[in-house]
Amino acid sequence: MTALHDLPAHALLAAYRQRALSPVEVTQAVLAHIDRWEPHICATYLLRPEAALGQARASEARWLRGEPQGLLDGVPVTIKDNIATAGDPTPLGTAAALLEPAVADAPPAARMRETGAVLIAKTTMPDYGMLSSGLSTFHPLSRNPWDLSKGPGGSSAGGGAAAAAGYGPLHIGTDIGGSLRLPASWCGIFSLKPSLGRIPIDPPYTGRAAGPMTRTVADAALMMQVLSQPDARDSMSLPAQNIAWSEFDRGADRLRGLRIGLLLDAGCGLPVHPEVKAAIENAARLIESAGATVVPMQPFMTQAMLDGMDHFWRMRSHIDLQALPAERRNNVLPYIRTWADSAATMSGTDVFNASQQFHLTRVAATQACSAFDYVISPVAPNVAFPAELPSPTNDPLRPLEHIGFTVPFNMSEQPAASVNCGYTRAGLPIGLQIAGARFDDLGVLQVARAFELIRAPQRPWPKPPLA
Repeated sequence: MTALHDLPAHALLAAYRQRALSPVEVTQAVLAHIDRWEPHICATYLLRPEAALGQARASEARWLRGEPQGLLDGVPVTIKDNIATAGDPTPLGTAAALLEPAVADAPPAARMRETGAVLIAKTTMPDYGMLSSGLSTFHPLSRNPWDLSKGPGGSSAGGGAAAAAGYGPLHIGTDIGGSLRLPASWCGIFSLKPSLGRIPIDPPYTGRAAGPMTRTVADAALMMQVLSQPDARDSMSLPAQNIAWSEFDRGADRLRGLRIGLLLDAGCGLPVHPEVKAAIENAARLIESAGATVVPMQPFMTQAMLDGMDHFWRMRSHIDLQALPAERRNNVLPYIRTWADSAATMSGTDVFNASQQFHLTRVAATQACSAFDYVISPVAPNVAFPAELPSPTNDPLRPLEHIGFTVPFNMSEQPAASVNCGYTRAGLPIGLQIAGARFDDLGVLQVARAFELIRAPQRPWPKPPLA
């Protein structure tokens, strides 16, 4: 018997329709489960049980009338700190923020509210989302449910931990260089970074995408039906399109006849850990056995590209931090201050040359992928690292050495997913990245679903430590 907090969204909705379950009892079960886990992993912000139960009671009444508000009515969801929710402060993970209430829901939160989903909590992130860890000056340190000594990844740290721990089925994060896919990989869950603009967000920014974090492709596809609805506030959003998200499951035959590139070397950053490489190679063999042609790829990223993006982001953050009063600036995580302030001596020429690496990355990624239907690779060269570290290198002058596989698809605007493909000997999850052509979000979901069907049985989800 599957526990209520572990039920996928589509199973909950079927049970609501049949009046076999109530949104109230499901929300109660999720809140009780969070109560057991939260002292250990610290994944939430604004956890308000009574508010969640109030939403669940309203949903229950709608289902009893046979008038659900929308596709996800009564399904528990969490939303990342940096996605504004009306009336709530948006601290962006940092103690330097002014805690002013947001005047409106950002687009992803608005879509959840409109469809009747039950907002269980917001989830944690590091200062300004500039780390691939759960280290924050505002939130308590988030940890990985698979191993409490490790971090969940970031910057969608709480979302990854919450999904793996079973804080309900649906979670929303954001990604500008890997911030959905990295925690998905290190927490053993599924996530899709959609094509830029597929899910409207506010504020938009180059490479920045919101996306689903779930345990299954099926639940992510369900979320995409809602999250991809248009919103005029996103000046970078794609035109509204009638995508058949419900056709995400074409079976393992979806792989037959595909030409798939296998990228095992990012061309920059950290070397790929042997256990990660072995898991990706095994995934490639499974995909090939299902009828695809898998072709090794040469790296297309360079260290100059990665460094250029890093240096441009340093300058952006340096300018932002310099605009803060000294007392607030001093509240920012020292690692991030050191990283940002290292840009202080950059010349205008330096900044311009750094900025050009975004476009060079875009061109390189699209050219390299054009010969293939899809590209598979590690999500990250490493697995989950100690929770207390801000980054795998713990070096503010080498902070992005782990995003060489993920960041090019932000810049090229291509959809890319993380799906679990194995575990280390120590039991830590390893994510397979599946990238598709720009706008082919549904195709990426279909290939990820096909891989779900042929991969080895998954290990049981972690259980909360005994009190």
